[in-house]
Amino acid sequence: MATPPRVAVVLSGCGVFDGAEIHESVLTLLALDRRGVAYQCFAPDVPQRHVVNHITGAEMDETRNVMVESARIARGAILPLADYDPAEFDAIMFPGGFGAAKNLCSFAFDGPNCTVEPSTEKAIRATKAAGKPIGALCISPALMVKVLGNVSVTIGSDPGTADAIEAMGGDHMETTHGGVVVDREARLATTPCYMLEATVSQIALGADNVVAAVLEMAGKTPRQDAEQDANDIAAAALVSALGRQ
Repeated sequence: MATPPRVAVVLSGCGVFDGAEIHESVLTLLALDRRGVAYQCFAPDVPQRHVVNHITGAEMDETRNVMVESARIARGAILPLADYDPAEFDAIMFPGGFGAAKNLCSFAFDGPNCTVEPSTEKAIRATKAAGKPIGALCISPALMVKVLGNVSVTIGSDPGTADAIEAMGGDHMETTHGGVVVDREARLATTPCYMLEATVSQIALGADNVVAAVLEMAGKTPRQDAEQDANDIAAAALVSALGRQ
């Protein structure tokens, strides 16, 4: 039996305002799983920049660890990003959320003058040096520009963020829901997700499309039965419902 492709997924906490965006993270994992891809979640083992009350938006007087919080999404199956080795994976993915711009780098606070968390920068540079593709969702493309420089990315259509990306030396391309910009020279695929007003279904579309682009660059033929899986689940639910009548 052929060994399935392996993809690393880098999380930045748990929750849109101070960590990884949960919908984007889970739907990225789903898109990988439906294609028969094995994934491993990673996160920096560092303190969060701050903690935000997701009801009020107010900062809370407490501290949390990025990897411990990310483990909530990964159901405990997470490793320190410092242990990531691109030789063990076919690609790496970065879901968005403010954690990508607060914990993986300081873009949310410092804009183009941001700094990058060391294990995050090391992982991106090592992946690039190994010739492995990178996928980035939502605000994560700004992180890619900060590390990689003159690459083409998308965060959708927000002019302020696009200007900051251009100021860091990147080339921003405007897209809408589900759109993917692929920089083949840099082996980088990006999609806007919640950088646009979006439904969960639109996030699923963007995650699915960027995963497909990354796997194509990795030379891994994805299992083409995600739609069939959904049809099978729906059919099973219908049969179950009919059986209860």
